[in-house]
Amino acid sequence: MKYIEKNSNQDGCPFCRAFSESDDQENLVIFRGKNAFVMLNRYPYTTGHILILPVLHQEKLSELDQDTRAEMMELIKRGGDTLQDVYQPEGMNVGLNLGAAAGAGIPKHLHWHIVPRWMGDTNYMTTVGGARVLPEALEDTYQKVLDSWK
Repeated sequence: MKYIEKNSNQDGCPFCRAFSESDDQENLVIFRGKNAFVMLNRYPYTTGHILILPVLHQEKLSELDQDTRAEMMELIKRGGDTLQDVYQPEGMNVGLNLGAAAGAGIPKHLHWHIVPRWMGDTNYMTTVGGARVLPEALEDTYQKVLDSWK
């Protein structure tokens, strides 16, 4: 509710803004690397949903240099390990949506999703109500993931 009440449309890329600002907790940034960074998804599909992003505002895989691709793959691996440690999911979805037609909510800044999954985690609320129910506040998720990441 706090997020809904203070939400405002801001210009520019929210990922670039999150990386450029210094308040990691406010911006849900978990880790800052040389070429890539990790943050919680502000609109998670499930508890623990994280994003792996290049620091540079790039939209296509072909725009990423080899060092950035390698660092992002290592962060994807570490992110999966971290989520396994914190939440013990029964599975994970790892992927990216290239372009708006593919479902990318922010298509101009490439980003991978790591979504922890449990058997039965999609229930009638998603199907009938079109809403997701998260059993944990985003602030609590942030602290748990950050603590395990360190």
